[in-house]
Amino acid sequence: MDPVTLRTFEKLSPFEIKDELIRLAKLTSQESSIALLNAGRGNPNWVAMTPREGFFLLGQFAITESRRVMNKPAGIGGMPKADGIAKRLEDWLAEHKDAPGATFLGDMVSFAVKKFDFKPDAFVHELVDSIIGDNYPVPDRMLVHNERIVHEYLMWAMCGDPRPSGQFDLYAVEGGTAAMCYIFKSLKANRLLNAGDTIALATPIFTPYLEMPHLEDYGLNIVSVAAPQENRFQFTDEELKKLEDPKVKAFFVVNPGNPYAVALSEETIAKIVKLVETKRPDLLLLTDDVYGTFVKGFRGLLGALPRNTIGVYSYSKYFGCTGWRLGVIAIHRENIFDKAIAAHPEKISAALDSRYGPLTLKPRDMKLIDRIVADSRDIALNHTAGLSLPQQVMMSMFSLSELMDEAKLYQKTCMGIVRARAERMIEGLGIEVPENLLHDRYYGLIDFEFWANKYVGPEVVAYMKEHVHPLDIVFRLAEDHGIVLLNGGGFHAPDWSVRVSFANLDDEVYGQIGRATRAVARGYRQAFDAYNLALTKTKSPGGAAPAKAK
Repeated sequence: MDPVTLRTFEKLSPFEIKDELIRLAKLTSQESSIALLNAGRGNPNWVAMTPREGFFLLGQFAITESRRVMNKPAGIGGMPKADGIAKRLEDWLAEHKDAPGATFLGDMVSFAVKKFDFKPDAFVHELVDSIIGDNYPVPDRMLVHNERIVHEYLMWAMCGDPRPSGQFDLYAVEGGTAAMCYIFKSLKANRLLNAGDTIALATPIFTPYLEMPHLEDYGLNIVSVAAPQENRFQFTDEELKKLEDPKVKAFFVVNPGNPYAVALSEETIAKIVKLVETKRPDLLLLTDDVYGTFVKGFRGLLGALPRNTIGVYSYSKYFGCTGWRLGVIAIHRENIFDKAIAAHPEKISAALDSRYGPLTLKPRDMKLIDRIVADSRDIALNHTAGLSLPQQVMMSMFSLSELMDEAKLYQKTCMGIVRARAERMIEGLGIEVPENLLHDRYYGLIDFEFWANKYVGPEVVAYMKEHVHPLDIVFRLAEDHGIVLLNGGGFHAPDWSVRVSFANLDDEVYGQIGRATRAVARGYRQAFDAYNLALTKTKSPGGAAPAKAK
């Protein structure tokens, strides 16, 4: 595709450009019998079966509990009752011991009761009544037992060792995307971020973090804190120094990164901790750690700086449950956000009193986490806020399945899946990549310029930059090979880079993606050679000058 046409796509998000790439790849697939390979979106092609087996079996028991309370014609049952329900579940599982999920469900209840000192009837009733979905979420922020379970899971998934002191308040939400929307909305509503303020983004970064601040709703300025490939995707001291500027109100991080898939090192986290503790104790942090479970021993900013950090986690990737829409917002009970709200001038405090006054007689005592819940339902609908109860049951089951897995067999298997795929693509590219224990391998970022300089020569790279548009790489892969990847430039990665997902395609195709990428590079080499040949002919008598590409 010619550069002029490609320039029309420059302003689009990679996820919107993807639609055009899929259209082109489908045409190629239909015309040449090449299989369409969409490695642009990170939807995993595996699912966690054991907790799902337990979930669907629990639903069958819940129906028997409804029928026990009321059994009317036309299939009308009643609301399950708590008294004696744990023993009834135990007896029912004994009768259905060979059913898929029976062993897990029994072990799960025993594990949770023992670990969290739950009252058996109260815990089992929460599960059963919630899977039926016959009540509004109460508490609206998160079910009591589910919050305890997920809190423990997040200590492993996001905080790591050493475990931070104190407790986090959690809000169960409809996936990580809902968490982002709710947090942006509440930070603005509570005047923690105002139009014209400056925030820092750890780049490269998931594109919505680049796009949302520019919306009219927020009007924020952005400072990029880059994690360069040359520094193994860790922030340099020079980049971190940008955070010392008091005009930078907040720092948003995806850790491990998306698209570059590398976690912050202990050294980098220590530098951020020192900076916050010595120079920027007022700095607001947001960390999105959805890929942390793909890095052994992961520790994020929520664990290192709990009082400055809002944590976002989604179950989507690790458990293969993007369709379930399961996410969590975490804020420590002792945090700088509540203190900043309390320190507002009287005029702002009065405005916030008016906003949250219909919900409480003491609006100034409302914590940010509860304001986020209210704002997520435009205040007036706060009384019907909260994630659906069957979703919260699935969240509990996913969390408990991981907490019960002391050998971390599930984690090792997931990590093995993406590692094997990454290795196949690397082999297809014909390159060597040094081991990086902080690389989650959920995504791979192919820096085409960096790669081409080494494998096809800097003179070809110079030709590319003069005659080829960076988007040509992803369009050529789609048109010539039926392969869909995302352009790295849309993530503030290098313009001449592409993101490949190792999550959503069969193992064997990743070698094919690597070889296709090499073929695109060979195409540029051939174009360069042809251009040079034409240039040479113009120097001979009677030769005509070649047209220069635009």
